[in-house]
Amino acid sequence: MLKRVAIVVLLLSAVLAATAFAAEEVRIGVVTPLTGDVATFGESVRNGAQLWQEEVNAKGGLLGGKVTLVIQDDRNIPAESANVVSKLVSQKVHAIVGSVASKCTLAGAPIAQSAKIPMISPTSTNELVTKVGDYIFRACFIDPFQGTVMAKYAFNNLKAKNAAMLYDLGNDYTKGLAENFKKAFEALGGKIVASETYGVGESDFSAQLTRIRSAKPEVLFLPDYYNSVGLQVRQARQLGITATFLGGDGWDSSELVPIAGTAIEGGMFSNHYAPGSDDPIAKAFYDNYVKRFGAPPDAFAALTYDACLIVGNAITKAGKLDTKAIRDAMAATKDLGAVSGKLTMDENRNPIKGAVILEIKGGKFVYRDMVNP
Repeated sequence: MLKRVAIVVLLLSAVLAATAFAAEEVRIGVVTPLTGDVATFGESVRNGAQLWQEEVNAKGGLLGGKVTLVIQDDRNIPAESANVVSKLVSQKVHAIVGSVASKCTLAGAPIAQSAKIPMISPTSTNELVTKVGDYIFRACFIDPFQGTVMAKYAFNNLKAKNAAMLYDLGNDYTKGLAENFKKAFEALGGKIVASETYGVGESDFSAQLTRIRSAKPEVLFLPDYYNSVGLQVRQARQLGITATFLGGDGWDSSELVPIAGTAIEGGMFSNHYAPGSDDPIAKAFYDNYVKRFGAPPDAFAALTYDACLIVGNAITKAGKLDTKAIRDAMAATKDLGAVSGKLTMDENRNPIKGAVILEIKGGKFVYRDMVNP
């Protein structure tokens, strides 16, 4: 009799222990610039993560536990990104989503890697990001692909035979895009007739643009963020530059057109996501985002939602809140349905996915083309 009682007690203890484990709070850090020079990016990241969190918790959470987001503002400053990642590590989060800019992710990633906490950037495209270590992932395509896409599009679709570039030499993102655009454009037979640089915080580009005007480029590649690009295109048109403006995903902000005005009309940029897809996941995301936040989502919101999907899927597959098991499951991601299309992680923890080309028409971002790997 005593043996039977002991067995029952042991079984009950095991059940209670399992229940307690399943109900453990799932803590996910989010590093994003809610203030500073690219705050609109940060707001989109926060919104995308919150939408995912609310949907997951409405369905019972992950492994039976509630998902809690620990959101940290890194102000788009690398040193601050390192600080907040260290803070999240000390708070024992199970995974980290962030940051936005490659320079910030590269500052925080070594800390997450050392602590063996999986970290996935929604939007950092510099190829060095995932080379930090095997706990570092991303949900976006990388600069070599993005730079190559725009070079091929300029040469093959726009029939441009010469191009100019203007970029921030101190920013890993803009520098990476420019280098890869140049490499691909020249490999196709095109010529870079002018390549100008500037430093962080500069707002007067007249000297560089005057030299670019003399080179008479057919296209001008501006691979910076919306706030700088808006000023650059205004100044370029004022100086009489008639080239078609091209750029990368850093253009994707509702603030681009207000800053640039009509000067940006006809400009084109590569991006990760275009609203209006008939895919059920993408359509549900769009509808739910608009209902929740009262405005259409941009690529930063979509990629953050996708990054959270990758983390959530991995936690479910791992079956436990163990950071190594979560990392392994993230690395094994294959054909995961997401807003920006089906995602499969390659051997370097970069997703295999396509890019869209958007054009500014009538002050709106209009889908123009799709480029697959």
